[in-house]
Amino acid sequence: MNGWLALSPLFVFLAVYLAGSLVAHDFYKVPVAAAFIIASAYSFLITKGVDKTDDKIAIFSEGAGNRNVLMMIWIFVLAGAFAATAKDIGAIDATVNATLRVLPGKLIYAGLFLAACFISMAIGTSVGTIVALVPIASGIAAETSISLPFITAIIVGGAFFGDNLSFISDTTVAATKTQGCSMRDKFKVNLWIAAPAALLVTVLYVILGLSVEAAPVAGAVQWVGLVPYLLVIGLALAGVNVVTVLAIGIGVNGVIGWLTGAYDFVGWMASIGGGIGSMGELIIVSLLAGGLLEMIRYNGGLQFIIGSLTRRISGPRAASFSIAGLVSLVNLCTANNTIAIITVGPLARDISARFNLDPRKTASILDTFSCLIQGIIPYGAQMLMASGLSGVSAVSIIGYLYYPFVLGLVAILSILLRFPRKYS
Repeated sequence: MNGWLALSPLFVFLAVYLAGSLVAHDFYKVPVAAAFIIASAYSFLITKGVDKTDDKIAIFSEGAGNRNVLMMIWIFVLAGAFAATAKDIGAIDATVNATLRVLPGKLIYAGLFLAACFISMAIGTSVGTIVALVPIASGIAAETSISLPFITAIIVGGAFFGDNLSFISDTTVAATKTQGCSMRDKFKVNLWIAAPAALLVTVLYVILGLSVEAAPVAGAVQWVGLVPYLLVIGLALAGVNVVTVLAIGIGVNGVIGWLTGAYDFVGWMASIGGGIGSMGELIIVSLLAGGLLEMIRYNGGLQFIIGSLTRRISGPRAASFSIAGLVSLVNLCTANNTIAIITVGPLARDISARFNLDPRKTASILDTFSCLIQGIIPYGAQMLMASGLSGVSAVSIIGYLYYPFVLGLVAILSILLRFPRKYS
């Protein structure tokens, strides 16, 4: 199949969702799931060599049932239950009031961003950081005049700082293993890119915070309400799997709710059910996205991307940009930055050897550009999670994602100017 035709379902999705939303002047009027249904139906029509509809459904279902997609769905289910049970015991109000007491009004943007950077760096997962902090940020927005998409984007941006840099991040492991370098060396190179970007964004948030007219007034803090979020952050920092962390958090919320009289056993179960139900659309979107991307892969879309970008490499800079482009496009098609790195990694290693690129810099390029794309696509796990927890459109968040865009700009400059020199 022609490569562009194989990729066309992705373009159909983007056209239906973005164009429809622009025509309607409202990004809430075109459901993401509906756009995926149309694009998926189109992918069935263009798939050749498979005559029976049942066989096409089987290919689609294989992608929807991919272990990475299912793991993402289990996290969505538990995150919804945790968020709902925590809210019903007053955890959000308590954490918001405590945060407002600690952070001066004019530093609240920078403070939230740095908190997200620190936590994501420590726990190595952007999803875990978003689960822990977006409900708090949403609560702060509700108590102040701060835009909800804006404050949600602060957390999402900071979450990708750690996803890109952390020693225990899946992307770091994948990038270093495929390029044959140590995590420590890759960290040193990556820090030259991520640190300036984070510093610039922090300064921007400090400047934007100066326009906050008055510090938000904090209410009385019910300290027991802080326990769920402190527990989630603490267990994550200790290296406990995010699924286990959320399951423990749901149980602890039940105990606190019973002790404080917030709800009984039946009320706790109802809260869990309501939280899971609130994630229904995200779960459906995840399944549809996984199936659509498998159809693109089956039809040769990924192979076409890889072949097109490696055909005319002429020098070290072009080689570096081809690696960046490859991992970006594959990430766009798979909506999973770890899978994108694993897919492109062996080819990137061959390109590095051919053009004498430092494998530490190549690992950094793979990780940085995959995190950049993962951080801005509206159908990625992180954006879907942030959207679901905050109750705003994923597209409305993208315009405020300062850190991923600044990170991408610094990463491009690092290739053009070949810094850090030691690793270029």
